[in-house]
Amino acid sequence: MNIARNITARATRAAGNFARKLIGEMFLAVMLLCLTASVLAEGVARVRVDMAIGPISVKVIDQAVDRASEEGRDLLIIQMDTPGGLDQSMRATCRKLLNSDLPTIVYVAPPGARAASAGLFIAYAANLIAMAPGTNIGAAHVVNMGGKMDSVMTDKVQNDAAAYITSIAKKRGRNVDWARRAVLESVSIDAQAALDSGVINILAKDMDDLLAQLEGKVVDLPAGPDTLHVAGKEVVEYALSFKDRFLKIITDPTIAFILFNLGWLGLMVELYNPGAILPGVVGVISLIMAFFAFQQLPINYAGLGLIIFAVILFILEIKIVSHGILAVGGVLSMLMGSLLLIDSPAPYLQISLTVIVTTVLVVSAFFLFVVSFAVKAHRRKVTTGMEGMVGQEGEMRTAESAFVAGELWRVVCDTPLAVGDKVKVLAVDNMRLKVEKIGGRS
Repeated sequence: MNIARNITARATRAAGNFARKLIGEMFLAVMLLCLTASVLAEGVARVRVDMAIGPISVKVIDQAVDRASEEGRDLLIIQMDTPGGLDQSMRATCRKLLNSDLPTIVYVAPPGARAASAGLFIAYAANLIAMAPGTNIGAAHVVNMGGKMDSVMTDKVQNDAAAYITSIAKKRGRNVDWARRAVLESVSIDAQAALDSGVINILAKDMDDLLAQLEGKVVDLPAGPDTLHVAGKEVVEYALSFKDRFLKIITDPTIAFILFNLGWLGLMVELYNPGAILPGVVGVISLIMAFFAFQQLPINYAGLGLIIFAVILFILEIKIVSHGILAVGGVLSMLMGSLLLIDSPAPYLQISLTVIVTTVLVVSAFFLFVVSFAVKAHRRKVTTGMEGMVGQEGEMRTAESAFVAGELWRVVCDTPLAVGDKVKVLAVDNMRLKVEKIGGRS
């Protein structure tokens, strides 16, 4: 009985010791995880936006803000160099920054960079703005993405943009008067003037200088004021993914234009060389990428229609003898369509004139080659099928059949024929060859 009690007591004590040890280890593990999470949360994130403001930049900034928030970063630095961009994309990014619980700063850098047009709005929407020496900001005059507007509509759009940047400037405590002038008069200033005018908060030569000047700054977040402690913190780079870099490239107007022309040229090569496969595959892929890019750009569909009409004229030139009139019309239509393709006066949205001229010349040379090849093919004697038998020569093997083109054929002739006579095919009639005698037996 005593032995049983001793065994039970020992087992109870062992179980208790094991439980206490397990709980202690679990508590230690939880503390380590919390400490690790705290360490990982420290630091500053940076994302580079060196592109026109559009759907791609919206995605890049949105993802950076969300990721930095999830990781518990102290600050997100948006290093910017942009000529401007689309109004819809700009407003989407402004909304994201104005409602972010994460402190954000737009840093216009490196020297030579700019935050123009839509870039100014986004910079104003961030909690803080910094600029590197040798940079500029401003020139936010509204540029219509749908062609020329009348004066009434222009005033409406400009006043709306001025009111929008005024509201942002008041919320962030920045220079309202200058912001309105940037929109209505397209004024632009350098970094030092921007600092002196209260447009920006910091003039920083590099990242270390920026973090040092940010130390102790108070920013206004939706949850309340927050003091920054970022001096000497590690800066984690949020690099663009391969997908984003790829989309950034193909949405360039010049690249999209090249892809579009490469696409239909590839399909044309496949059409005239069935079975080549590669030109057709490249053509389809290029066209899909081009039309995706066109969705992100202010496309003038009259210009696109002229280019498509040019392709039709080039095809007809091959089918119809027009003595080059259709080809000339195709070249002119393509040139005009290329010049009208982008429906915006913004310089950063224009297709390079050099690329347009080069493309038109290449396309013209391609179709000149195709047309000349087609003409030669029409003039060339038929060498396949039943028509290809005309003109062939052979030898009589029996009184009614001749050996022509490697086969025995029944023949008819206006003159008597004998075995061994040389004959020439004049026509084909219901699987019989009409021939003439051209020589006797050899």
